[in-house]
Amino acid sequence: MTSVLVTGGAGYIGSHAVKALSESGLRVVVYDNLSAGHREATRFADAFVEGEIQDADTLRSAIRDHDVDAVMHFAAWLSVGDSVRDPAGYYRNNVMGALAVLDAMVAEHVPRLVFSSTAAVFGNPVETPITEEHPKQPINAYGETKLAIERALPHYGRAYGLRSVVLRYFNAAGADPDGALGEDHDPELHLIPRAVDAALGRDSFQIFGDDYDTPDGTCLRDYVHVTDLAAAHILALESLRAGGPSARYNLGNGQPTSVRDVVDAVARVVGRQVPVAIGPRRDGDPAVLFASSARIKQELGWKPRFEHIDTIVRTAWAWRDVRPAGYRTAAQAER
Repeated sequence: MTSVLVTGGAGYIGSHAVKALSESGLRVVVYDNLSAGHREATRFADAFVEGEIQDADTLRSAIRDHDVDAVMHFAAWLSVGDSVRDPAGYYRNNVMGALAVLDAMVAEHVPRLVFSSTAAVFGNPVETPITEEHPKQPINAYGETKLAIERALPHYGRAYGLRSVVLRYFNAAGADPDGALGEDHDPELHLIPRAVDAALGRDSFQIFGDDYDTPDGTCLRDYVHVTDLAAAHILALESLRAGGPSARYNLGNGQPTSVRDVVDAVARVVGRQVPVAIGPRRDGDPAVLFASSARIKQELGWKPRFEHIDTIVRTAWAWRDVRPAGYRTAAQAER
């Protein structure tokens, strides 16, 4: 039986995709160095290979040993702020790492790729909602590194027959509704789990800028549930396996939600106010980002199940409430 190789499958979005693949009856192999992911999060995979993303020999061995016929590539650094401070590191990890995966696929004759990209490829929007044709003008190294691979893929397609589906996420959020998986970064960077922790008195919470040209002064974002993202990956893979062409899709709910709106949703769900401090804007943050996902809905039949911000927050809260230390044990969390 052939397998799907999931790079970064121990991470937040990757682990949810692994669960969705397994539930679809597919054999899944996770490839991860566990620098940011969690071994426990890979329990829905059939096999796990620990390795660095630029290790060509280990990548090729994983593909050969497990009869891989498709790859989902999630492994990447993903902090906008860090990418502004350390662009060289982001180019080495995100660009060279992805190219190592592509080269291993070509060498081992693996013809199908689902690539994890980002709304950061667009930069400051010139119009909203953002369609796939929107100009690509990243304002941070994170977006630039993802766009570099997006631009490489058509060349790999023409030269080597590699077909790919690029999925550009807007703001991934929430947790597995079954409670089996969730978000666990160290340090935690994402808005919803930070706000939940602040409401519970576990951490402080800061809004980065309240002077944007938006209705309440805070950034507007498009929050898409991680389970809905995972479902889109299954549809993308099915399209490629059915002989479908390479494609690029935006993934979002199409509903702009402000940072303050999210804070209010957390307060409603948790039943406690979120203590908020106002800080300066972060470098590389556009004021408004929200998607048009009309193309993937029309072409692949994708439809998000978790659209309302309260519903998304509720799944994140359920995970955070049961697993306050995430995948770590209490002893590890106290170190």
